Amino acid sequence: MTSGAGGRLLVVGDLATDVVAVHAGRLTPATDTPASIALLPGGAAANVAAWAADWGADVTLLARVGRESADWHRDELHRVGVTAELRVDAERPTTVVVCLVDDRGERTMLNDRGASAALGVADWDDALLDGVGWVHLSGYLLFAEPGRELARLLLRRAWERGLGISVDPASAGELGLLGPARFLELVGGGVDMLLPNLDEARLLSGATDPERAAVLLAERTGSLIAVKLGPRGALLAGPEGLLGRVPAPALERPAVDTTGAGDAFAGALLAARLAGTDPLRAAAHACAAGARAVQRQGARPSG
Repeated sequence: MTSGAGGRLLVVGDLATDVVAVHAGRLTPATDTPASIALLPGGAAANVAAWAADWGADVTLLARVGRESADWHRDELHRVGVTAELRVDAERPTTVVVCLVDDRGERTMLNDRGASAALGVADWDDALLDGVGWVHLSGYLLFAEPGRELARLLLRRAWERGLGISVDPASAGELGLLGPARFLELVGGGVDMLLPNLDEARLLSGATDPERAAVLLAERTGSLIAVKLGPRGALLAGPEGLLGRVPAPALERPAVDTTGAGDAFAGALLAARLAGTDPLRAAAHACAAGARAVQRQGARPSG
C-alpha cells in the first residue's frame, strides 16, 4: 500500500448475524452446557469495515443481507461510522455464524453462508469507487462463484483506476477447499497486500516456518504480506524480504472472545496505512486493535 494514499476505504464481502455462546469447560454431548449467549452483528468484511472506521477511516461496506435483519444490520453499521451499501436479498436469509467460545477465548465456528454467498456482479455499481483510495476484499467473497465473478470485475476496475487492493484469505478451511493455487490465481499479481493468519500463510506458501511462509508469499505475489500471529503479534514481508516482527501488547486481562480479532487487526492496519503510517508502525496499531478485540464479547468495536 502506498503510504498516505488517502481517500475512502471500500470493503466488499460478507456480513453476518453472530450467535456467540461463551461456555465454561468442555461441551457435554447429549445434554446442556451452561453458556452466556448473545446475538451480535458480525461477518469478516463488516467487522473490518467497523474497525477501520473506529480507527478513523472513511469506510463504505458492500454486502448482501437478508430482508429479515437488513434494518438492524444497517443501523449497527451506521452506529460505528460505516456507510452501508447493503443489497437486500428477498429469498436468502442473512448469513448466520454460530461461535462457540471456550473459557480461553478460543472459538469454533459454524457458518451458514445465506445471502453473502449470492453477492455478485449484479450488486456492483462503478460509482462505489468514486472517492475511494483503497479496496479491501474478504476472502469469503472468493469461496462462491458469484463472489469470484464480482472479485474479478472489481479487481479490474480498481486496477484501471490505480487503486490499492488488499485481500484477507479469511478461512483456512474454505481456502483448503478452494485450493491455494486457485486462490493465488484469482488474486496473485494484482494485489498490493495480503493479510493471512499463520494457518492460511502456511497453506498458501507450503512453508511451516512463519517467516519463510511470509517471504515466499511476498516473492510469489509481489505483495506486502502481513501475517497475523494472534498473541504473538504479526510479521511483515515484502518482495525485498522480511520487514520485521511486531509484538502483541500485553493484555490487561485474559482474553474473553477471539472472534473478530483478525478483522480488528485488518481494519486498524488499513486505516493506519491510509493515514500515511509506515507498515511496521501500522502493524503495531493493528496488534493493539486485535488485543482490544479479544477483551470483549463479539467481533465489533463498541462504537
